[in-house]
Amino acid sequence: MKINDIDSGKSFDFGRTSSDYAKYRDIYPQSMYEKLIAFGVGKKGQRILDLGSGTAVLPVNLHNTGARFTASDISENQIRFGKQLVGEKALDNIDFRVCSAEDTGFDDSSFDVVTAVQCFQYFNAENAAREIVRVLKPRGLFCKIFMDWLPYEDGAIAEMEALVLKHNPDWSGGGFRFFEYAFPDWARGRFVIETIHSYNAALTFSKEAWIGRVKSCRGVGASLTESEVAAFEREYRSTLEKYSEPLRLKHQIHIEIYRSLKEE
Repeated sequence: MKINDIDSGKSFDFGRTSSDYAKYRDIYPQSMYEKLIAFGVGKKGQRILDLGSGTAVLPVNLHNTGARFTASDISENQIRFGKQLVGEKALDNIDFRVCSAEDTGFDDSSFDVVTAVQCFQYFNAENAAREIVRVLKPRGLFCKIFMDWLPYEDGAIAEMEALVLKHNPDWSGGGFRFFEYAFPDWARGRFVIETIHSYNAALTFSKEAWIGRVKSCRGVGASLTESEVAAFEREYRSTLEKYSEPLRLKHQIHIEIYRSLKEE
């Protein structure tokens, strides 16, 4: 995948990170899932389509709500690892499909809720929004979520970002500041906003888990060669020696929930 305004147009592929992704990217705190349920995402009987699902992290963590999930991703490798994880957990309410967010292939009005976690920036927003409205039932919900580490609030994260940039100067995924919401153009005429909620959380990682999480990010495992990733990992392991475990790293979680304007 190449996107002009991301990493100077450098190609990236999260399918290359699937092994680490499946092992280390189940990183969202339980509080986030509790908030989603309170906001109406994960009700018993809902059909939920998770776009850009990767290895099905969100469906796996909401599987016990009574909803039925479809995890979709453009990467066959991500879906393959997701199926393996779901099979190991013997979950029977999660289906899978390899497809893009802009052209899912599902029938009109198939889902009560569509979710997109940490991925909407990789979609063609206008085309994806049109597709989301099409597959949602009338007045259905679209839930957009992202979580970012906070380099200006946490020195350990700032140090990590500097090392990623040393190994991948084109990476544009760092430098996150506190989010300020504005109603997006892609939602105009399609959605009304129901919920905007941002909060901060210090997430706990072992050093091994944090290294795996960083390796699975776009700036490392999704874009560097194997030898470049190995070089990054060696240097980062040395950098982390001065920190004690567990690591407690500052993040911000942002949840947007939109209701479709589509009528019966």
